[in-house]
Amino acid sequence: MRSIWNGAISFGLVSIPIKLVNATESHSVSFRQVHLEDGGRIRYRKVCELEDREVTQGEIGKAYEDADGTMIPITDEDLASLPIPTAKTIEIVGFVPAESVDPLQVDAAYYLAANGVPAAKPYTLLREALKRSGKVAICKFALRGRERLGMLRVVDDVLAMHGLLWPDEIRTTEGVAPDAGVTVRDKELDLADALMDTLGEVDLDSLHDDYREAVEELIAAKASGEEPPSAPAPAPGGKVLDLMAALEKSVREAKESRGEDVADVTSLPPRSTPKQPSGKKSTATSEKAAASPKKSTAKQTAAKKSAARKTAAAKSGTTKSIAKKSPAKKSASRKGTA
Repeated sequence: MRSIWNGAISFGLVSIPIKLVNATESHSVSFRQVHLEDGGRIRYRKVCELEDREVTQGEIGKAYEDADGTMIPITDEDLASLPIPTAKTIEIVGFVPAESVDPLQVDAAYYLAANGVPAAKPYTLLREALKRSGKVAICKFALRGRERLGMLRVVDDVLAMHGLLWPDEIRTTEGVAPDAGVTVRDKELDLADALMDTLGEVDLDSLHDDYREAVEELIAAKASGEEPPSAPAPAPGGKVLDLMAALEKSVREAKESRGEDVADVTSLPPRSTPKQPSGKKSTATSEKAAASPKKSTAKQTAAKKSAARKTAAAKSGTTKSIAKKSPAKKSASRKGTA
């Protein structure tokens, strides 16, 4: 690996010559900007505003722009001669437990390689001292034009350095947290714990970048003139109206995906039902329930009596109608005889 910085680690009076190399690399797929009309590359050219011409990298230097627009030239020699001990030295300022470093501060990572045979002994000494103490070293170093904070730790048999953000570069959390009035029930926490236990731990080495793989497949398909792979149908969404139901379903699905028995999901703490405001309403409800058969029987009896009355009235009306019609028939027959 190509070194990006050469210097030394200052460990008290011990100096350890080292080379700094990047510990990480990006595998992201990069794109070029092109002209949509003809596919031509879009390039950025560095042009001097005063001469209106493109300049080479060798003609470009640094300058600080003052508030009034004045450019104050700053050379690499000016920066190298700054009166700070970290210009070419990683200065260890102390040792702290690893858990005391806030992960929010952790920035880029580097490997420190011993630079030459004489560096092997002090390099190994510092490495083994860090291993035995279980601590990390906090240091200061200068890189790419500014002083930085760092943390030294052991990775396998190599000293690694993580760049750290300065404490004042970490924003506060004010206004980020949700409303403090929201409460979580113990049963919801129990289900969340069950879900965490079911998902278990994960082997970080088994994880990979699905997005990058999909982009590479897309590029390969277009390059060969094939149809690009279609996006999968989005999972059905919707608002989570019942948090407990969502947690139970999550636990069940997680267990099913691992081939575990899902029967014990139903034995998790049941969702609470709305409580009665007082015992009186419950008693009144039971009394109403007990009285309802009597009311139902009374209603049925009244209905039967009403039906009987209607039937009798109907019969009576029919009899009267027949009686009235009978004399009319006789009268008509007498008229016909005359």
